[in-house]
Formats: sequence, structure tokens, C-alpha cells
Amino acid sequence: MTHALCKYIGGILVGLLLTPLAMAQNRTTTLQEQPVGGGQPSETLPPSRSTNEPYPDVPSPTVPGSGVVSQAGVGNTTGYGRPGVVEFGGSAGFTRAGDLTQVNFSPSIGWFVADNLQLSGILGINYSNVAGDGSTYFTLLVEPSYHLPFNKMLFGFVGLGIGPAYQNDVGLGFALAPRIGANYMVGRSGILTPALYLAYTTSDLIQTAGTTLLGVNVAYGLNIGYTVMF
Repeated sequence: MTHALCKYIGGILVGLLLTPLAMAQNRTTTLQEQPVGGGQPSETLPPSRSTNEPYPDVPSPTVPGSGVVSQAGVGNTTGYGRPGVVEFGGSAGFTRAGDLTQVNFSPSIGWFVADNLQLSGILGINYSNVAGDGSTYFTLLVEPSYHLPFNKMLFGFVGLGIGPAYQNDVGLGFALAPRIGANYMVGRSGILTPALYLAYTTSDLIQTAGTTLLGVNVAYGLNIGYTVMF
């Protein structure tokens, strides 16, 4: 009887000792299987590493390699007014009023150095006759001009030509010639250019001791020009 009682009491003591250990083990397992927050278990994440990503490329302004764009116009990606476009042609004008007759012809070549900004060379050949007294003068102008696009076919422009002038019976002088007009695309690469112009030229007429008389010639009118992009 005493042996059985001792055995029974020993079983109770062993049970009391093992139960807290089992509960602690179960509680630890439960905490490991329930992560806190919205993250992922660390064993499922990729290993940590350092990165040194390069900066992305940025665009750089460019100009045509040769400085001149060929075959500009309809059918090409380069339109009128773009850098590198060259146009060649000329303009002519005629004025008749009473005793005044004026005729002018001006071959020209222009090159767009930037968007819508053109630099042109213009040779002017001008003849005027007033009451039977005729004279011819020549101008060689450098003209910067700005061309404002209204749409793909129509531009407005303003320019100012500056350079030397020569009159056959007077000699060398100076010319200033502002222009304002329009550029209208014709066909694949043609440009029709009506423009109002004012040509102001000066020359030394008579030189005396300490005095110089200045001759002034002013001409104005409407010119019609035609040029081609190439």
C-alpha cells in the first residue's frame, strides 16, 4: 500500500513538472508562426545588397553634322525654318507712279542658323528714273531675319539688311533695308515670298575743307520673291 501510494504521488509530480514545459513550447511555436505587422518572413526575402545605379542619359542639343540639310521640304522630316535649311532664289519689284519708275532685282541665298532664325546674303540691283533722269545703284546686304510659323505652310517674317551701296555716278555708300512679309510653301520645296521693303542708301557727294555733303536715296515698294530649299 505504501509503495503504490508513493508511485501515484510520483506520477503526479512528474506530470506537474512536464505540463509547464509543454505549454511553453507550444506558446513559443505559436509566436514564431504568427509574424507581427505586414512584412514577410525573413527567410523568404532576398539577401540584402548594396546598389550603385547610374544616372539615366539626358538629351543633348544637336545641329546637323555638315551644317546644311539636303532635300528639306515635303517628304522629309525637316521643314522650312529648321537649322541647316538653305534656300536660294531671288525677288523682283516694279514701281510706276507719274514721272517715277523703279525696277529692282535681288538674288539671294539664306541659311537657317537656328530654329526660325535665318542669315541671308542679298545682292540688290536697283534702277530708278525720275522725269527722265535715271540712275543705277547696287547693294550688298547681310540680313538677319526671323520667320514666325502660322501653320505648316505659312510664315510671317521680318528682316533688316545692312551693307555697302554703290551708285554709278556717285560712288560708295551705306545701305539699310528693312523688310516685312510672308513665306508661303509652294510644291515640295518652293517658297513664295511677297514683302514690303524700304531701301535707305547714303553716299558722299561733295567733300570740302571740313565739310561733307551727304546724298540720300530712299526707295520703297512691294517685292515678290521665289526661293527653293535644297
